[in-house]
Amino acid sequence: MRSPVTGIVVLLAALLVVIVGYMSLFTVQQTEQTIVLQFGKPVDVVTDPGLHFKAPWNSVINIDKRILDLENPSQEVIASDQKRLVVDAFARYRIKDALRFYQSVGSIQAANLQLTSLLNAALRRVLGEVTFITVVRDEREKLMGRIREQLDREAGGYGIEVVDVRIRRADLPEQNSQAVYDRMKSERQREAAEFRAQGAQKAQEIRSKADRDVTVIIADANSQAEQTRGVGDAERNRLFAEAYGKDPDFFAFYRSMTAYENGLKKDDTRYLLRPDSDFFRYFGNPSGKTATETPAKP
Repeated sequence: MRSPVTGIVVLLAALLVVIVGYMSLFTVQQTEQTIVLQFGKPVDVVTDPGLHFKAPWNSVINIDKRILDLENPSQEVIASDQKRLVVDAFARYRIKDALRFYQSVGSIQAANLQLTSLLNAALRRVLGEVTFITVVRDEREKLMGRIREQLDREAGGYGIEVVDVRIRRADLPEQNSQAVYDRMKSERQREAAEFRAQGAQKAQEIRSKADRDVTVIIADANSQAEQTRGVGDAERNRLFAEAYGKDPDFFAFYRSMTAYENGLKKDDTRYLLRPDSDFFRYFGNPSGKTATETPAKP
């Protein structure tokens, strides 16, 4: 019969085997790479995901191998034309050499601090060689590529690969932006005033030309009207003269009737004439002849 002591020993031995087995196993996730340490010194780097073995006295450190983000605070940079720029940039990187990364910086937080310093230095070097317009409008994509190359080259010593660098915003400081805005506003107002002045001058020229053309047209029309009226009057006088020559008595009668019609209108000027005046000669004699002109009857 087995003694109780033997049972305890077997149980302790089994428990020890379980503990040693548990301490000898470690798991590497798909998104991680693991460094195996022996008394604080790296002895192995495991990048394959799955279950792995190690010595029970060894420890492990998991390091992320995904693409990580580096948010950089806004920095003030001086361009080559001495204009100050407020640059807001960020970077993306991944750890390509876990052992070098662990030996140089040790953690993601320390790496972010180091990369922030390197990124700011690269921003100042690259953007300080170009003008404000180049950064803001012309070659931003090219400049971001140059910054990424410089940052990647310097970060390689820490086992880090820089995947991308982006300039989110590059603008003048607030006080400079207001000054530029005021200057642009003044320039636009000046241009608008010039356009208005040019428009007013052009309008005055068109108006003056139109007035001159109207005067010329009216003068020509009046001249033609006078000529036509003169021709008409001449023709009328010719016809009157011709009619007078054919029948002087009828012509005199017609003229007198027209004078009566025009001179004896209602509510018009009143005349004080003697009844035997020559004006009323057709009232006393239908032939219009006076007593001295009428031949005596035999």
